[in-house]
Amino acid sequence: MSKKQREKVEDEVRFHKAQMRGNQQPSDSSPDSSVYDHQQPSSSDQHYTGTFSYSGGSISPYPTHSYNTYGNYEVGSTNFVDSTTSPFENKVMTSDTLVPDSPVTPSISPDTVHLSDLLAKAIGDAHARTCCVIPDEKRLPDVSRILHYRNMPHIEMWMQCATQLTKSIQQVIEFAKMVPGFMKLSQDDQIVLLKSASFELVVVRMSRLIDLSSNSVLFDDFYLPFDVFVTGNTEEMRLVSQIFEFAKNLAELKLSDSQLALYQALILLNSDRYNLRGTMEIARLHDALLQALRHELNKTHRLPAKGDISVCDSLIARVPGLRELSVLHLDALAKFRRSAPHIEFPALHKELFNVEP
Repeated sequence: MSKKQREKVEDEVRFHKAQMRGNQQPSDSSPDSSVYDHQQPSSSDQHYTGTFSYSGGSISPYPTHSYNTYGNYEVGSTNFVDSTTSPFENKVMTSDTLVPDSPVTPSISPDTVHLSDLLAKAIGDAHARTCCVIPDEKRLPDVSRILHYRNMPHIEMWMQCATQLTKSIQQVIEFAKMVPGFMKLSQDDQIVLLKSASFELVVVRMSRLIDLSSNSVLFDDFYLPFDVFVTGNTEEMRLVSQIFEFAKNLAELKLSDSQLALYQALILLNSDRYNLRGTMEIARLHDALLQALRHELNKTHRLPAKGDISVCDSLIARVPGLRELSVLHLDALAKFRRSAPHIEFPALHKELFNVEP
């Protein structure tokens, strides 16, 4: 990654941290159900025709994750962007006004509860449709396969991880398409949000694959101990250890699938991403998702996570750490590409993580 690219990503992380240190009280204004109204892209929006660039240039001066396609999902393809609504979205769009929770007394408005339940249902359904299946019963460790991975050459291990990451990102793209409101954003904003959040969402989803009792992770179709991924490279080891630490800490909260899905949607629809156009619309969607997440967590996680910090606030406070993981991933990838410039990554991976070696 070039110095300029890294500075832009780090600026984004610092900006978000500054926001987290600021006043986190809910806004006095109430987001209403119009956040889910059918959003028509403005006439000034460029329509993609299978290429990432427009007007002779790239979509933005933020080149860290620049890409043209999502694997088989061309940007101009109706497989990626269309005008349809996600399941349950029509119900959500016609719901009544949202009333944000008070920091002292959560709102108990029936309309608010109804809309939050609809959101949780819709996004939980999207999550269930786009996640890998976890075996009901854990198999006994396959010693021969574990040894195979322990002895795997460094380059081959990189490619195995890149392949699994690519599969997960394809699922993230499908999940995003079913999040209420996402498909109504301009195509430019959809791309910015996905390219900024895709790696972060994969890490969040990884928490479902962690077996806390054995310190192992479901990798493809069987569990691998964490130490299988240990390398002698300092940058890579820092990345691996922090990814597992984040995923383990998240798994320890024992979130339901709906809660984890809402958390992913909250990370995806964040208006502080660089070069967004429809920030107000995205912020309103974000507020509605945050309220729905608080509502869902209040059902099962009433006790504070630590001290007087609620589980929801604890989850929000982890977002800057996710962004730092994205920076570490790009740094490690750039270093690996310099050491092995002949290696061909999967097409989606190359387009999504197009870093300078």
